[in-house]
Amino acid sequence: MGTKIIKKSFPVLNMHCAGCANNVERTVKNMPGITDASVNLATNTLYVSYEDHLLTPGAIRAAVLAAGYDLIIEEDHQAERQEEEQQKNYQSLKKRVIWAWVFVVPMLLLSMVFMHAPYANEMMLLLSLPVIFIFGRSFYVNAWKQAKLGRSNMDTLVALSTSIAFLFSVFNTFFPGFWTSRGLEPHVYYEAATVIIAFVLTGKLMEERAKGNTSGAIKKLMGLQPKTARILRDKHETDIPIEELQIKDLVVVRPGEQIPVDGNLVEGSSYVDESMISGEPVPVEKKTGSCVLAGTINQKGSFVIEATKVGSETLLARIIRMVQEAQGSKAPVQRIVDKVTAIFVPVVLGLAVLTVILWLTIGGTAYISHALMSAVSVLVIACPCALGLATPTALMVGIGKAAHHHILVKDAVALEQMRKVNAVVLDKTGTLTEGHPTVTSILWSSTQEESCKDVLLAAELKSEHPLAEAIVSALREEYITIPAPVESFRSLTGKGIEVTYQGQVYWAGSHKLVKDYQAEITELMTEMRDEYASKGNSITYFGRGTELLSIIAIADQVKPTSIQAVKELHRQGVEVHMLTGDSEKTASAVAERLGIIQYKADALPDEKEKYVQDLQAQGKIVAMVGDGINDSQALARADVSIAMGKGTDIAMDVAMVTLMTSDLMLLSKAFTLSRQTVRLIKQNLFWAFIYNLIGIPIAAGILYPINGLLLNPMLASAAMAFSSVSVVLNSLSLGRKKL
Repeated sequence: MGTKIIKKSFPVLNMHCAGCANNVERTVKNMPGITDASVNLATNTLYVSYEDHLLTPGAIRAAVLAAGYDLIIEEDHQAERQEEEQQKNYQSLKKRVIWAWVFVVPMLLLSMVFMHAPYANEMMLLLSLPVIFIFGRSFYVNAWKQAKLGRSNMDTLVALSTSIAFLFSVFNTFFPGFWTSRGLEPHVYYEAATVIIAFVLTGKLMEERAKGNTSGAIKKLMGLQPKTARILRDKHETDIPIEELQIKDLVVVRPGEQIPVDGNLVEGSSYVDESMISGEPVPVEKKTGSCVLAGTINQKGSFVIEATKVGSETLLARIIRMVQEAQGSKAPVQRIVDKVTAIFVPVVLGLAVLTVILWLTIGGTAYISHALMSAVSVLVIACPCALGLATPTALMVGIGKAAHHHILVKDAVALEQMRKVNAVVLDKTGTLTEGHPTVTSILWSSTQEESCKDVLLAAELKSEHPLAEAIVSALREEYITIPAPVESFRSLTGKGIEVTYQGQVYWAGSHKLVKDYQAEITELMTEMRDEYASKGNSITYFGRGTELLSIIAIADQVKPTSIQAVKELHRQGVEVHMLTGDSEKTASAVAERLGIIQYKADALPDEKEKYVQDLQAQGKIVAMVGDGINDSQALARADVSIAMGKGTDIAMDVAMVTLMTSDLMLLSKAFTLSRQTVRLIKQNLFWAFIYNLIGIPIAAGILYPINGLLLNPMLASAAMAFSSVSVVLNSLSLGRKKL
C-alpha cells in the first residue's frame, strides 16, 4: 500500500511574534513523517503535509504543546473555534493592558514627581510586583519554556530586559550602601521594567486588532456559507445543520435564500444570483437538470435540488480553502526573512552583552547604570515582530483583495511573479471570445449530401470540443433526433475527429484534415470559406474519404471587454500574443479586431507550448491564459499560468491564478495588484530593517559621546510597539488602493 500525503491546516494558539512562528515551524518540520510545514504569523495558522501512516494530527499537536504552543485539530467548526479563542485572547489581553496601566501611571508619578518622597522606592517596588508577576507573567513563562528547548523569541527579550531592570532596582532598594560607599548614586528602574511590559502589551493589543482586519476577505467568503439546510424526507421538510447534509439529500430552497450545497435541480425553476461566485451580475435561469452552487442566492421561485457535493467539497468551500492556503503560502522574499528572524534573537542577546562590556570598558563601574539601561534598551527595541509581520500581512491583504475582485491566486509565488510578466499569451476561444460558438452557415457540396447530416450529428455528439457542441445544437434545431449508429470513433488531437459508418470513413475538423485526406475544395466552397473566415468565423470541414461534403461557419463573438483589456495590457507595457487552432484567415480577422499584432494560427497543443518556450528563450517572463485543460501544456510551461473560470469547470488545480469571471479586464487588475503587493512588502521590510539598524545602535548609546543622548528603555518599548503596528496598518492600506 502506497504512502498517502495528507495536507492540513491547523489554527495555532499562544503565538506572539515571528520567533514563535519560527519555533512552531521548526518543531513540526523536525518530526518524522513531515514533508512540509509553514506557519503564517498573520493568520496564526500551521500548514502541514505529512505521511498518514507515520503521523496523526494528535501527534503533531503533542509536539507543538511541548514547545509551549497549542493547535486546534478538531475539523468541525474550526474557524469558529479559532475566532472564539482569538476573541477570548483579545479580551484577556485588553484586561491585562488596562490593569497594567492602572499600576504603571502612579509609578510614573512617583518616579518623576515624587522621587524624593519617603519610601518612594519601596512604593514603586510594590506597584511593580502585580505588573511583572501577574499582567506580564506570560512573558517569563514563555521565555522559560523556550530556554528549556534551547530556543528564544520576543518573550526572551522582554523577560530578560525587564528582569534585569527589576532585579537591579530591588538590589539598589535594599542595598543602597553598596553604591554610596563607592561614591555612586543607587538608581532604581521599576518604572522602566513595568512601562516596557505595559507598552509591549498595548502594542500586542493594537496589533491583534489590526491583524483581525487583514482576514476580512475570508470572513466575507465564509459568510456566504449558510448554517442550516431544509431537507425533504418522507415528504416532510426538516431543518438540519449544514454539517449533517449528505450527498443525494433532497434540499428545498425558497425565494431569497442562499443555496447550501452544490447540486442539480430535480423540481421547480427559478433565477439564481451567482455573482458572488462567477462575478457575472445577471441572474442565471435554472430549471430541472440545471446545476446550482452553494452560497449563491435564489431569486423568485422555489425548487428542490439533489445534493451532489456537500461540506468541504462544494465549489465555495474549495475557493475558501484555496484563498486560505494562498494566504498561508510564503513568497520567496519571506523565506529570507525567516532565516534572519531565526538567528535574530541570539544576535540581539550578543549585542546586549557587548553593549555592557563596551560601557564598562570605556567608563568603568561609574557607568554601570548606563551599561545596564543601554543593554535593556537594546533588548527591548530589537523585537523582530515588525520583520516577521512585514510579508505575511501584505500577502494576506493582497490575496484577500484579489479574491474580492474574483481573482483567485493559488500561492504567494504567483502573486510575486505576476509583476514581472512582460508577455501574455492568450488562447482565443473562451478567453478572448465568449466561448459559446454558434453555427452561422452550413454549405453542402450538393443537395444529396445533406442526407449525411445524421452521420455528422452522430460524429459530433461523441466529441467534447466547443465547436462540436455548436454543430450538434444547430443540427438538433433541424429536428434530427436519431443520429446514425457509427461503428468507430477516433479523436485526432488538434485536427478533429474520424468515424466509420457503413464501412466508410467520415471526418470533421480543421483544414488540416482536408490536406490529410487530400480532399478537393470546389471554387464556390473556396470563395465562401474565404468570405466566412474574413468575418472572423471558424471553419469546420466535413468529408467522406477524399470527398469534401460541407463547410460549416461557426462564429464565437469577441467579448465586449476583450478589446479594452488588450489596450490596457499594452498600456502597462505587456506584449499580447494570441494562439488559436483556427485558420490563418480567421485568426487574422480576430487579431486585427482586437489590436493584437503577434498571433499564431493552426496551433496544436504542443505548438502552443513551443510558442511559450520561444518567448521565454527571448528573455520574456510569460503568462499563459487559457481554459486550463486544452492549453495545459502551455500553462505548465509558462512562468505564470492563468485559467479563465467557467463556473464549476474552473481550473483551480491547473493554474496558479484563476479569473472567476469572463471579463478579461481582470488580467490587468491582477498584474496591478501584484505590483502593489510586492511594493508594499518591500516598504514593510525596508522600514522593519531600517528601524532595527538605526534603533539598536541608538539604544546601545552610540550618540551618548556626541550629544549625551541615551535612549530610555520606556521610549524603546514604545518605539518597538509602534513599529509592529505601523507595518500592519501599512499592509491594510493596500485594501484602499485602486486597481
